[in-house]
Amino acid sequence: MLTLRDLETWTFPGTALAVVGHPIRHSLSPLMHNTALAALADRDPRCADWQYFRFDVPPADLARALPLLHAAGFHGLNLTVPHKVLAFTQVAAVDDAARPVGAVNTLLRRPDGWKGFNTDGYGLATAVQETLGRDLANSPVVLLGAGGAARGAAVECLQRRCASLWIANRTAQNLTALLGALRPVAGDIPLHGFSPAQIPAGLPAGAIVINATSAGLHADDPPPVDLAVLPRPACVFDMIYNPPLTPLLAAARDLGLPHANGLAMLVHQGAKALEIWSGVPAAQTAPSMAAALATATQPA
Repeated sequence: MLTLRDLETWTFPGTALAVVGHPIRHSLSPLMHNTALAALADRDPRCADWQYFRFDVPPADLARALPLLHAAGFHGLNLTVPHKVLAFTQVAAVDDAARPVGAVNTLLRRPDGWKGFNTDGYGLATAVQETLGRDLANSPVVLLGAGGAARGAAVECLQRRCASLWIANRTAQNLTALLGALRPVAGDIPLHGFSPAQIPAGLPAGAIVINATSAGLHADDPPPVDLAVLPRPACVFDMIYNPPLTPLLAAARDLGLPHANGLAMLVHQGAKALEIWSGVPAAQTAPSMAAALATATQPA
């Protein structure tokens, strides 16, 4: 694990990539990307000298870190919590698709600075299709949460033309703010908000339920919603991948609902980032990334 102090004497003869976050020690991104780069180098000599690092950078230091990493010659960066929203206003340019999200998780080096992208939405949509066989397009979606992760998921659902989007959040003020930000993106797609404690009569059955809250990171966390009181969903996707079985997913299992955690989302957002940096299609690198994570997350 590296810090900004390491950039004072930084020398690397190859193409450097990195993930930046705080904390970052737990990140699986270096394993995932370096495994993919090793496999890619076998058929693409251009990637033989590429390597992926990790930097622990507190939020207060991000504005200083981004120019330093650019000056050090880093080709691309991934950003994780809490930097995705902070970096949105600190980069030279933002990809059009990332603008409604208000957050970036992937940066590409340009001569004038960093260009920001957001691959989380692609990762979500691809993971839901891969693990649950469901397409966000034309499907009703029930989204749990109103934070940054929820906003990214909501924008992806709306951009892919979901049939309707229902957002549940306990804090009414945050929910109202998110709905207001999403209405220009939604257009004619029905967009509604509700409290998970008060299930509305119009909530559709057969919805894709997506958890974008942090509820489930700890074993004693209550589920963000009681699945038993919802009209029977088509499936449940939890963006959390550690632990692999959250209380929400355990409830889905007990109800006999198809369910999946966020590990595949981690893979596909990473593969899309590597596509932005290298031009290699995400579908080509995702399998090696998935294999690396499957080995790393197997119980001892």
